Amino acid sequence: MKNKIILLRICYWWGIIADGVVAVQMLFPKLYLSFNGIDLVPDIGLRYGLLSGAPLMIGWTLLLLWADRKPLERKGILLLTLPVIVGYIMVEVYAIIAGLGSLEQTLPIFFSQVSMSALFIFSYLTVKSPMPAGQEASSCD
Repeated sequence: MKNKIILLRICYWWGIIADGVVAVQMLFPKLYLSFNGIDLVPDIGLRYGLLSGAPLMIGWTLLLLWADRKPLERKGILLLTLPVIVGYIMVEVYAIIAGLGSLEQTLPIFFSQVSMSALFIFSYLTVKSPMPAGQEASSCD
């Protein structure tokens, strides 16, 4: 059981760190563009869009912190994170198609997102397996 909790916590903290980094980048559009290898001038429209999304990213970071407090009971958060990751992948694909960035620049981010998604799914399915009789789910608060 302890290994399952550790696995969930690795997932939560990977998401917390990744989301926290992106939230900071969104607060500083030049940093966001530079980190993501996007060739744009950060005009007022881009700044507005990124600043509009930053509170949501901060909220998702806090949601993962909340899930980490009761890792077994809140494992469903891992599955809810998948549409967020897929959404970011779609935005990155759009950026490549539109000529704003290159596949070479985006590959490390893609690799991280696909790896994170695979680990989240694996962890959820592993933890979802039935527990032996008489053993209750507990958290490591």
